[in-house]
Order: sequence, then C-alpha cells, then structure tokens
Amino acid sequence: MPSESSFDVVSRVDGQELDNALNQARREIANRFDFKNSKTSIENDEKSITVVSDDEMKMRNVVDIIQSKAIKRGVDIKAFEIGPLEPAANGTVRRVITLRSGIPKDKGRELVEKIKGLKVKVTVQYQDEQIRVSSKSKDDLQRVIATLTTMDFDLPLQFVNYR
Repeated sequence: MPSESSFDVVSRVDGQELDNALNQARREIANRFDFKNSKTSIENDEKSITVVSDDEMKMRNVVDIIQSKAIKRGVDIKAFEIGPLEPAANGTVRRVITLRSGIPKDKGRELVEKIKGLKVKVTVQYQDEQIRVSSKSKDDLQRVIATLTTMDFDLPLQFVNYR
C-alpha cells in the first residue's frame, strides 16, 4: 500500500537574495554618472521597498535597476507590487514597492479550481496562504507541478515540502 505523498504551493520572496539584489542596485546607482549628486535612496523592510529619487525619469531608472538585479538573483518580480509615484520632501519623488507574500484566498481558490480541472487523482487544500496538494501517485503530483509551472499566474509560485 503506497503512502500519501504531498507538496505545498507557496508564494514567498527569498529575503536574503532580495537584500543582495538591493545592495547591488545601491552600488550601481552610487557608481553611475547620471546619478551623481542625486538624492536617490533605496530602503527596505520585510514587507516593502521604498525608493526616493529626484524626478520621475530617475525613479523609472532606479526601479528598472532593482528589477534587473532581482531577476539576476533569482527573485521573481511578480512579487513586486509597484505603487504610485508620490511627491516627497525637498522636491523628490517616492515610490513604494510592496512585496507580495502568501497566496490570497481569492487567488488560492482560482489555483485550486485549476488543479482540480486537471482530472488527476489529487486532493487539494487551501491553508495558511498556501496550498497543499497530496496524492498516492507521485506521477500525478509531478504532473500538477509541471502544469503550474507552465501557467502564467500573477504570483510567483514555489513548490516546497515535497515528500
């Protein structure tokens, strides 16, 4: 009698890699000629990245630099929710990039429906902003993972705790 195998579908950002990407972005900005004497800064915490710059064009460049460094470090930029441009002190502009973490209930429901629509023998549960998929057949689990990786979903998905 084969035992149940399972894995979790989660959406999270690797904090260390994000930190490395932001440090590389800060270094590039410090060395670039077009950012000489500018009031550009990148601050971050667990949930967001706050970017301050002189004007809209520099802001666009900084966000591009952050995204390119994140991609190189393996951080999926689907996790970035880029906020609106807002005025800040001393004639600068600010933009807050919120980091999406966890699978919200409505998106979780959508994913569960897609998995159930695959017509494979798996049980799917939504719990604590993640989805647990279990089955007696490891082939079915691998088919679910393969299908989810090819889907274009607006959240970065990772597959963890495969056992």
